[in-house]
Amino acid sequence: MFAVPHDLDKIDLKILRELSADGRLSWRDLAERIGLSLTPTLRRVHRLEEQGYIRGYFAHLDERKLIGGLTVFISVTLENQSEAAIQRFEKEIVVAPEVMSCFTMTGDADFILRVVVPDLDSYQSFLSKTLTRIPGVEHIRSSFALKTILNRTSPML
Repeated sequence: MFAVPHDLDKIDLKILRELSADGRLSWRDLAERIGLSLTPTLRRVHRLEEQGYIRGYFAHLDERKLIGGLTVFISVTLENQSEAAIQRFEKEIVVAPEVMSCFTMTGDADFILRVVVPDLDSYQSFLSKTLTRIPGVEHIRSSFALKTILNRTSPML
């Protein structure tokens, strides 16, 4: 487990747990589940939103059904790590629909991408038409996910 921020109490954590499990929960049902009346529940939810603990409400879409079943983790190294080179890469990668996540890294790679595509042909197309055409990309290493064991969308509270 991890240390809970000092400005959250047990009721706040209950709210976050309930909403992370079901973002479509009605305010009345939420109030009932956490043991408060509607007005204090809404006040707390609004405070959690304002403080940035709740960043939004969304549907968790099934990537496999919508896009396909090939998940690839790609390590990308740039020719140089100048601010301009990094910004150029980031600008290009955020518009690629195949890229589901992108992280700057320490260590051997400058970036790790999580790419989801329907099949190997689509991955080859992404490599040749998108990734290798970004100026400054020096090295690409791909690892294919065999099976998803865990894919949390929020921390365990």
